[in-house]
Amino acid sequence: MNRAALLYGVAAAVANVLGAVAVTSRTAWSLRALDAILSFAAGFLIAVSVIDLVPESIKIAGPIAPAIILGAYVLVHITQHTIGRHFHFGEETHSVSELVSVSALIGLLMHTFVDGVAVASSLTVSSGLGALVFVAILLHKFPEGLAISSLFLAAGAGRRLAIYAAAALGMTTIAGVVLTSQLTTLQHYGLPISAGVTLYVGASNLVPEFQDRPGLRIPAGFVAGCALYFVARSMASL
Repeated sequence: MNRAALLYGVAAAVANVLGAVAVTSRTAWSLRALDAILSFAAGFLIAVSVIDLVPESIKIAGPIAPAIILGAYVLVHITQHTIGRHFHFGEETHSVSELVSVSALIGLLMHTFVDGVAVASSLTVSSGLGALVFVAILLHKFPEGLAISSLFLAAGAGRRLAIYAAAALGMTTIAGVVLTSQLTTLQHYGLPISAGVTLYVGASNLVPEFQDRPGLRIPAGFVAGCALYFVARSMASL
């Protein structure tokens, strides 16, 4: 197993837990700050998907890659809107049922697993691409942990269970890293799957969270995320 992939997976899992700790410790989070983080992360995620993951997927998987990318995007869309229908990035401010919180967790487990696949698959292309994908994933891991834990708290769960929910997302990411190193299918098709899921997270999960916000601050954050990707990409010599 690639040691860097495992290290990246663990770091991403820690970010999930830190997001949960931020909520359960009663730390007050500014919605403006969350919107800024999400808009920046969305720009970075979409950039890495379109600029590198999609082209590299076609090189590795061949002509079938675009179909796999689209299939992964559609599959995540279906699971997010049937299983995890209530989920959003940000603190939950309304009471919800236990079923809603558990459904949201299950809906998220699929794409957090693919986060791990993305890290491991991209590292097989180059260490530079692996580092960029890791940064892209890390940017949304903290808000993700924050959101799922706040949803569990809103459903009446205790702080410990809320942290466990975020930890489950982190462990699933690590599982994605480990299984990619063991399964030939994921080694061959993991990158196009990751491209579709990463594009979905950026364009369909994150962008709707802030697209109705007034002013130029949020669009500026989104553009900054895209721009910084190109800066980071040049530093990684891709």
